[in-house]
Amino acid sequence: MPLNRRTFLGSSVAVGAGAALATGTAAPAEAHGAGHGHRPRPAKRYSFTVMGTTDLHGNVFNWDYFTDREFDDKARNDVGLAKISTLVDRVREEKGRRNTLLIDAGDTIQGTQLSYYYAKVDPITARRGPVHPMAQAMNAIGYDAAALGNHEFNYGIPVLRKFEEQCDFPLLGANALDAKTLRPAFAPYSIHRLRTPHGRDVKVAVLGLTNPGIAIWDKANVSGKMVFPGLEEQAAKWVPRLRSLGVDVVVVSAHSGTSGTSSWGDQLPHVENAAALVAEQVPGIDAILVGHAHAEIPEYRVKNKATGKDVVLSEPLKWGQRLTLFDFDLVWEKGRWTVEKTAARVLNSNTVEEDPKITGLLVDEHRKVVSYVNQVIGTSTATMTTADAPWRDEPIIDLINVVQAETVKAALAGGAHAALPVLSQASCFSRTARIPAGQVTIKDAAGLYPFENTLEARLLTGAQLKDYLEYSAKYYVRTPAGAPVDTAKLTNADNTPDYNYDAVSGLTYEIDIAAPVGSRIVNLSFEGAPLDPAAKFVLAVNNYRASGGGAFPHIAGAPQLWADSDEIRNTIIQWVKAKGTVDPAAFASVGWKLTRDGVPVF
Repeated sequence: MPLNRRTFLGSSVAVGAGAALATGTAAPAEAHGAGHGHRPRPAKRYSFTVMGTTDLHGNVFNWDYFTDREFDDKARNDVGLAKISTLVDRVREEKGRRNTLLIDAGDTIQGTQLSYYYAKVDPITARRGPVHPMAQAMNAIGYDAAALGNHEFNYGIPVLRKFEEQCDFPLLGANALDAKTLRPAFAPYSIHRLRTPHGRDVKVAVLGLTNPGIAIWDKANVSGKMVFPGLEEQAAKWVPRLRSLGVDVVVVSAHSGTSGTSSWGDQLPHVENAAALVAEQVPGIDAILVGHAHAEIPEYRVKNKATGKDVVLSEPLKWGQRLTLFDFDLVWEKGRWTVEKTAARVLNSNTVEEDPKITGLLVDEHRKVVSYVNQVIGTSTATMTTADAPWRDEPIIDLINVVQAETVKAALAGGAHAALPVLSQASCFSRTARIPAGQVTIKDAAGLYPFENTLEARLLTGAQLKDYLEYSAKYYVRTPAGAPVDTAKLTNADNTPDYNYDAVSGLTYEIDIAAPVGSRIVNLSFEGAPLDPAAKFVLAVNNYRASGGGAFPHIAGAPQLWADSDEIRNTIIQWVKAKGTVDPAAFASVGWKLTRDGVPVF
């Protein structure tokens, strides 16, 4: 893997661009006593603020490219770096710009059609290609450092390296190592000097940690090139080094949640959500900016086992909906700066307007992408929506499955597994997705599949498929026969998200929601006969699920027969283009339904 100017080698210190160097906020300079009775000198103090974002996922504007209108949700949240920029300016004005740092915890360049466009349609890697909108916006706002997220690797290492080159700040990943040398492939940390009125600067280190799941989730892009050891072991290696360099404050930017769990079962060799474990096990950390989990945690304190001191954690809500503020109060003691107090809170981006500096900077890019997503690719004979898809077998989910099954059949044609039946799994990713009657655009088709998942073919038995469906059916809240059914309370049992409920096409079955979890799949059949537990099937499945996402049984260990490099949503777009007309009558069927004691719920 080629190394560039930002690659960390040896023990050199990576210093982020824009390290603050100026007079800081502090108590008055020490006063000298008079006469024989000197009064104690007032302690030297200094305060500063580290601001943080995470999981921006390609959001610059407060805009939803899948609906082509201003972003909105039930909580009236707003999104995007243009809003964050306004909040950042206010904090800098209040605290003094030189007494602030701005960092991010990863997942920056994937997630919207804006970020997709500049990775795939007009790629930043092209000769004389454009500058990525996220790099332009983050440079203009003045970020000091950003950790790598797992989604940074979705478009391959060349796109990530080009993005890194375009950023005026370092991308940090202490546990992203070159597979051959086992040395950091990115800068592990950056050090920033904040000047105080007291003669000695405060040295703040930002240590970046990313998610070890990258090795599985983006295996095709990183295998043989990079490895990703656990967060705790790498933090334990680097934090003492930073302290030995005379760093006064250590802030970790970790693309890893706080739960201490992994949602990928035993496929993941290291803990996925390890931020709280790092705080507990590694002494010398003052605060952790948390990412990856898409949760809002204004302030969470974890006691370090070795020192007994609190480490303050905070995770701002995804997509630029919140900005974390870590406020540090330092005191000069025994010839060094000591952290006396740390607190964290979040600011809501829906309280401010977008910064015209950012929207103006990227208005051309925004217009290009809006034009792109509104391209007509075909027509539909009927309107299809996902409004009822979480509890009914709807044609719009059948559309995903027919595209996936046909693609896999074509890929396996003429091979050793060509004669096997092909089944397909799909989830309701968005309850607002819609294919209208009449003209169908890229945004309509892409809205069915908002994730950059790719398609695989895995080999499963009938018995394994039964287990798979039983696991999926835990999504429903157990509802006794005769009890009223409220669709608002029927789904997402045990916080199972919609994207972790799979419908499988090519089989017919009932889900008895009155039965306990594990005993819900009834009348499971293939081509009109009870499913043979020993029979072999090909399952068309997305790479997230195939790599263990959601911890579905059997799938991660199942033989891989084929894998695609293109996103499933692109495959859907190309399918619609090729067909010209989408006719639900040609592919829609009711393969599954909810029942109670044999009686259909709907």
